[in-house]
Amino acid sequence: MVFCLGAVMESYPPQCDGPEISGWDWAEVEGAESASGVTWGTYAVQGTWDGTVFTVTHPPIMLALYDPMPVMDPFQDPANAGASTDEELASLQEELHNDDVVEALSSWPENGYLFVHVIYDDGSAQAYFDERYGKDVVQVRSALRDLEE
Repeated sequence: MVFCLGAVMESYPPQCDGPEISGWDWAEVEGAESASGVTWGTYAVQGTWDGTVFTVTHPPIMLALYDPMPVMDPFQDPANAGASTDEELASLQEELHNDDVVEALSSWPENGYLFVHVIYDDGSAQAYFDERYGKDVVQVRSALRDLEE
């Protein structure tokens, strides 16, 4: 079973890729859809990540019922624009997707920065990009985030 964290093709059924998910039971969740032998849904999920497999540790919540506090990203604020040009960021983006050090789910230039979406960053991916391209050029964003307790 796959935990979709990157782009999802809007086919029917949807298609995606991602890490393995363990401990998931479709019989225990509401809001699932099935077609052509594929079952899917959108959920807020809590669990553990070992670098390869995501293991569910709490009952999932249908995303339609989940209302997290909005998180404002200061790097998307026009008043805090980065110094890189669109051409520089496009070049970095192409280089990044040929780099096998950090596996990017997606990337996009915005507000003078190149945002890179990864499965999980413990800080090492951001440090790698800061060292390689300079601070405040690439902004790493994790699909999986640590829970603040």
